[in-house]
Amino acid sequence: MNQEKIAQFIKSIRTKQHLSQQKFAEKYGVTYQAVSKWENGKNMPDLSILKQMCKDNHMNLDDFLDAKEKPTNKKKILFGSILLILFIVLMIGLFFLLQNRESKGFEFKTLSTTCDDFKLYGSLAYDNKKSSIYISNITYCGGNDNNKYQTIHCVLYETSGKNKIEISRYDYENKKSITLEEFLKNVNFKVDHYEKSCKIYKENSLHLEIDAIDSTSEITSYKIPLALEESCTNELST
Repeated sequence: MNQEKIAQFIKSIRTKQHLSQQKFAEKYGVTYQAVSKWENGKNMPDLSILKQMCKDNHMNLDDFLDAKEKPTNKKKILFGSILLILFIVLMIGLFFLLQNRESKGFEFKTLSTTCDDFKLYGSLAYDNKKSSIYISNITYCGGNDNNKYQTIHCVLYETSGKNKIEISRYDYENKKSITLEEFLKNVNFKVDHYEKSCKIYKENSLHLEIDAIDSTSEITSYKIPLALEESCTNELST
């Protein structure tokens, strides 16, 4: 039994618990002077206190007297990791199952842009009664637009003949100016239960318009046409 190692070990137990010598002493019903002597190797705790320390730190007495921390059970850790992975896989599977149930009867089409200056991710979910529009991850790739803008409007429109109908919009108005790239990082459109069915999109009637206004009130405008990669099925568009 190495008294010096035990002294160091008692100190490490106390510091791991973020306790002062006074608080540690109060925990075991002794004076802080006694704790100081333990940690300096001048004295040893009573057997009853040693047993309580072992219990508090999930150790057996022999390990404590040998100043060894209880070894980690690798098998238990491995088993716990496997259970955690299985739980995550189960939750993911359940999520997709619920998503499939909710979307039963819906068709999905990809929305893209025919404008070389912009890229985006878009999709259209529809049945024969309604449709939903999702647009995100818009990026500008038409060159270096490093201008700082104080006001930026991004609006999703539907055109029908000469009419232009606003569906949704994302606005930025702030004293702190930002670039177009910074603005687009936060732009997302989620239009649930849009009142019209998929057939209206056959002629690519959706587009985005961006108006960026700098501190001199100069306006830079962009128009981003949107197109379906393929038309809606005849069954659902009638």
